[in-house]
Amino acid sequence: MIKKGQKVKILIGSDKNKTGNVLKVLVKDQKVLVEGINMKKKHIKAKSADKKGEVVSVATPIHISNVVEVK
Repeated sequence: MIKKGQKVKILIGSDKNKTGNVLKVLVKDQKVLVEGINMKKKHIKAKSADKKGEVVSVATPIHISNVVEVK
């Protein structure tokens, strides 16, 4: 069972064999949010003429079957 704060290893995808700490467990969706893994770019629109828009990197959840606990 994967819990918050545990160190896990990614088994599948572009981040294969990388490790990271679990930030959040989404029990209902059977997904976990791992620090620095599965990062996606999110474009944020400018709120007003004064502020500029920006591109932010956001960690997205990965299915719990694609991670394994590292001891």
